[in-house]
Amino acid sequence: MEAAALKIEFHFIPPHAPTFGGLWEACVKSFKHHMRRIVGNNHLSAESFTTVLAQIEACLNSRPITPLSSDPNDLQALTPGHFLIGRPLLTVPEPNLEIPENRLDNWQKIQRITQHFWKRWHEEYLSTLQTRYKWTTMNPNLLNGSIVLIRDDNLPIGRWSMGRVVATHPGQDGLIRVATVKLPNSVNLIKRPITKLCPLPIEIDPVTAADQPTAIPQ
Repeated sequence: MEAAALKIEFHFIPPHAPTFGGLWEACVKSFKHHMRRIVGNNHLSAESFTTVLAQIEACLNSRPITPLSSDPNDLQALTPGHFLIGRPLLTVPEPNLEIPENRLDNWQKIQRITQHFWKRWHEEYLSTLQTRYKWTTMNPNLLNGSIVLIRDDNLPIGRWSMGRVVATHPGQDGLIRVATVKLPNSVNLIKRPITKLCPLPIEIDPVTAADQPTAIPQ
């Protein structure tokens, strides 16, 4: 109903043709890769396994894809959750469960499995947003106004630290290594090295990009 109200039309790939969906099939491959290693030899009941899959599904569908608008005051990003329920998916934070497994009840074991998945998959997804080349190849500089994800190892499941670049700080060679980022719903500004910032894919004006100096590889 939400998609119909926005006049969104879905075009599906043919049945039994997963190779047609390279982008999302890569996400499925990533899920299977981490799922096998995290669940391992744990014996889960049907209900517990269903709960784990539902929570992991929420993790995958919470990922930011692209900025929602070019408004400099809008720091929201489009997520798969917008296509499902019309808004980002939210989860209830759970305490860190890095304690011996024999001290955990069934629900806590499920949460620890989900936390381990989130930690591994979250880091892998952020890495895909930072294209890494050999030192012989130069990257375009980070542009003012870009929405970025900020690397933070202590975020709870389904939460993403986002901000908008308001200033860049090039070195003497003109290459940007540090940026000032504005956080959402806050007047505070933070500085981070570009290795801790993951720009969301956006369409950049080639004329504007041509005027920018070149950045060092990350």
